[in-house]
Amino acid sequence: MFENILIIIAGFVLLLWGADRFVLGAASIARNLGVSPMVIGLTIVGFGTSAPEILISAVSSYEGNPGLAIGNAIGSNITNIALVLGFTALMIPLSVRSETLKREYPIMLAITLGSFVLILDDHLGRLDGAILVTGMFIIIYIVTMLGLRSRKTDPIAQEYDDEIPKDTSTAKAAFWFIIGLLLLLLGSKLLVSSAISIATAFGVSDVVIGLTIVAIGTSLPELAASVMSAYKNEHDIAIGNIIGSNMFNLLAVLGLPGLIQPGPLPENILERDFPVMIGLTVLLFLLAYGFKKPGRINRVEGGLLLSAFFGYQVMVYLGAH
Repeated sequence: MFENILIIIAGFVLLLWGADRFVLGAASIARNLGVSPMVIGLTIVGFGTSAPEILISAVSSYEGNPGLAIGNAIGSNITNIALVLGFTALMIPLSVRSETLKREYPIMLAITLGSFVLILDDHLGRLDGAILVTGMFIIIYIVTMLGLRSRKTDPIAQEYDDEIPKDTSTAKAAFWFIIGLLLLLLGSKLLVSSAISIATAFGVSDVVIGLTIVAIGTSLPELAASVMSAYKNEHDIAIGNIIGSNMFNLLAVLGLPGLIQPGPLPENILERDFPVMIGLTVLLFLLAYGFKKPGRINRVEGGLLLSAFFGYQVMVYLGAH
């Protein structure tokens, strides 16, 4: 057991460092090729912070544990909103001024509700997976167009320009991109195998491990990125990272188990976990959209989100025993 815990910790460390190197390499290559920082931030950075979840989803589904992947997709979205944004806003209240993000909120909400409709039959099949993964490419295109349309006036464009490396050579960027990808693959492999062993030892399902331990661990890149962005007064990036990550989680991370290992949904996903995720997504929309004024998540609201996260963890724990 102790050995599995150490391996999980090592897996998380590799995922964290791998995601950071992967994003650094991919973003630097794109910048050197003349891609707009706004487009890089909205697509590559959002995809990169979801890379741990995507790799874990692919590995666990391929190895016959789709429950871990499904739990990770939904649990990560809950963790991103309730833990990551709740903790960040508790430390530093967040103000949202980006017009691009205001256009992304309804898209994120539509993806959440659309995903729920797809699995209402209590089954995640290959058609569902194909629709979700295809939707990912469509959303990348839509988000890119939104970003290009407002890049000259949107404050988030300057935030992305300040954050994306300007002095990394293409050769060095390619090196870090490959290293990051290899670390992500190794970390996801270690984490999945140890998580399954721990689930078996404690007599809980792999979906519970995905909803809790794995979801929290794979959301660490989002937590680090959001806290640092808020500290640098880049509030739009702090929330933008979460919106992008949550959309990729539902489209790619949830879609892959349908493509690789289709089957019935794990217990409680429809009745408990998905409704909690929908509720938090709606709450984020109401808090951060602004409605004729800048959106804002203050410390009280951050504390409420954080309380909701811990309440959900208790609910999952009680449901597993």
